[in-house]
Order: sequence, then C-alpha cells, then structure tokens
Amino acid sequence: MSRYTTETPGRRSKEQVPLLELIKSVPGLLKSLVTVELDGLKVKASHIGKNAGIGAGLVVVALMFLFFALGTLVAVGILALALVMPAWLAALIVFVVFLLIAGVLVLIALHYFRKISEGPSPSDEFQKDIRAVKGVGEYDRH
Repeated sequence: MSRYTTETPGRRSKEQVPLLELIKSVPGLLKSLVTVELDGLKVKASHIGKNAGIGAGLVVVALMFLFFALGTLVAVGILALALVMPAWLAALIVFVVFLLIAGVLVLIALHYFRKISEGPSPSDEFQKDIRAVKGVGEYDRH
C-alpha cells in the first residue's frame, strides 16, 4: 500500500498517512473550504451592507436638507417679488409658475408613458425569429 509522507522527500516521518485516508479526506476538506469561503462572503456582504446602509441614510438626510433649502429659496423669491408688488400677489405668481412647471413635466411624462406600448412585443420578435429560421419573411442575410 502506498504511503504519503508529510515531510520532504528523502526523509521519513514518524507520521505517515495512507493514500486511501488522504483520498477519503478530500470531501471533508472541500466542504471545509466551501464553508470558509461562504463565511468570508458573509463577512464581505455584511461589510458592504453596513456601509451602504450608512451611506444611503446620509444621502436621505442630505436630500431632506436640500428639500428645506429649496423651500427657503422659494420664500426668498416670494419676498423679493413682494418688494415690487403686494405679498399675496407675489406668492400667487410663484404658485402659478410652479403649477405650470408641474403641468409641463406631467405632459412630458405622459409622452414617455405612451412610448412604452409602442415597442415591439417579445412575442412579435419570437415569431419573426421563427420565420427567419424557416426561411420565410424578412430577415438579414449575410
């Protein structure tokens, strides 16, 4: 029976492991390797998740401050207009401008929503491919 030596060639070790025992230990070693790799992936995923969560939270807080900053800017615009006209009229003008901007954005959004149904459907593309395989219909011949 062959024996595997854990020492360098030419030296005899007191501890020699039979080849069959080494072969039998391979599945256990592979299982251990996979377990260690999965544990490493879990640690990496935890690290990524923690940092991404903190980063996302900070972005949300920054966006909240940006929201209030824009509100302040609107108030500044109203107060600036109030220098040359009554305050109620300045606020009404800013309100109407915002309504017009929102209306234009909604119309643009509707345009893009209508484009959703204009694209080719997967079933049409599949039928076109089937016709091409059969050699019927329009398809590129190169």
